[in-house]
Amino acid sequence: MPKTVIIGAGSGFGARLSIDILAHPELREGVIGLVDIDRESLDLSAEYVRKVVSLHGCNVRVEASTDRTQLLEGADFVVVAIAVGGPAYSGAPYYHEIAIPKRYGVSQQIGDTIGPGGLFRGWRTAPEMCAILRDMERLCPNALMLNYTNPMAMLCWIMNVASPVRKVGLCHSVQGTFGQLASYIGKPPAEMTHWVAGINHMSWFLELTWRGADAYPLLREAMANPDIHAKDTVRFEIMRHFDCFVTESTPHMSEYVPYFRKRPELIERFGLRHRDPEPEARRSQRWAEDSPMRKQLDGREPISLVGSHEYASFIIKSMWTDVPGRINGNVANDGCIANLPQGCCVEVPCLVDRTGIRPCTVGALPSQLAALNVSNIVSQGMAVEAFLEQDRRKALQAIQLDPLTAAVCSLDEIEAMFGEMATAEGDLIPWLR
Repeated sequence: MPKTVIIGAGSGFGARLSIDILAHPELREGVIGLVDIDRESLDLSAEYVRKVVSLHGCNVRVEASTDRTQLLEGADFVVVAIAVGGPAYSGAPYYHEIAIPKRYGVSQQIGDTIGPGGLFRGWRTAPEMCAILRDMERLCPNALMLNYTNPMAMLCWIMNVASPVRKVGLCHSVQGTFGQLASYIGKPPAEMTHWVAGINHMSWFLELTWRGADAYPLLREAMANPDIHAKDTVRFEIMRHFDCFVTESTPHMSEYVPYFRKRPELIERFGLRHRDPEPEARRSQRWAEDSPMRKQLDGREPISLVGSHEYASFIIKSMWTDVPGRINGNVANDGCIANLPQGCCVEVPCLVDRTGIRPCTVGALPSQLAALNVSNIVSQGMAVEAFLEQDRRKALQAIQLDPLTAAVCSLDEIEAMFGEMATAEGDLIPWLR
């Protein structure tokens, strides 16, 4: 009977991942613990999950608390999907992480992975992630942490250094992109396979097959179709010049390289946009009166026990039942990718069974793909050092090494931008003052 605790359950992950877990008959007993600091969202998530359990006759106890230490003891799996300091994509501090760089010409559409927005998000989030690990060391030292919190690579790298607790970073970009590629070439995903590796939000489809044959010729044919190309302008352009399709979406990928967002005409050409975040915090619409989840909770719509493509429940099932599975996970580079720095966080195929997460050895990436990854890793690595050493100068240098920021700003401009951001978030990141 596994015990799974979901921290950040009010965000919607509590409901979504609980359904994923309960979609597996083998996991319809045990404990699901829901944790969130927002009592209202937590109560709604708990009510929803309890209704699912009751409707489908599951032998699962649902617990809920705003204090994670009340639920962590004896946990087998701990899922983390949190936002620190405010809502993930509205209000402060997110507003400062987008608006201040924009005044200096650094255009971010998402801002949660690298660049000024991603690195500041990482620095304000890392202390809480490390605090969760310390609680796990004390209350459930043998549990596995399943992290969904961004910036994935930077936070997982920090946590790998900070704690021996078992952990893996999870994202849906590999399986989501795989589905998109199948639609682009008009083939059933069940007839296709993939082999993907790199870093989170910049992993590469090293192999893509349909019925055992290379599917890249089909993808290049699809790229020639203007309607299909328009759906994914940046990723098709990256494939055109660097030979492989990348995992994260066009808006995301445009932020990680210096080619697409440094001039207004480029932003327009590739169908991108600037994000203008709301300065005031906005509550999630997940539980709004006309939302699907509210309608399901109120009995206006049925609740189906159909799982998503998120990896968490498949990992729990494989480890609990010893039925092998394969996922793509974010792990420490302990020889997984030969031409990326040892110790950095890489996203690679992993085998899963009762013994845990077993990363696969990929070998060396094609040199051009490794170079693009390294352009992000050097900034991530400096950001990790800055946090672990509480070193303000290294934090500045991490942003100076960011590819997009460096393509737009002078060193002095980056320093001025950094100073404004550090002042705006001084309460959350006091060592940057």
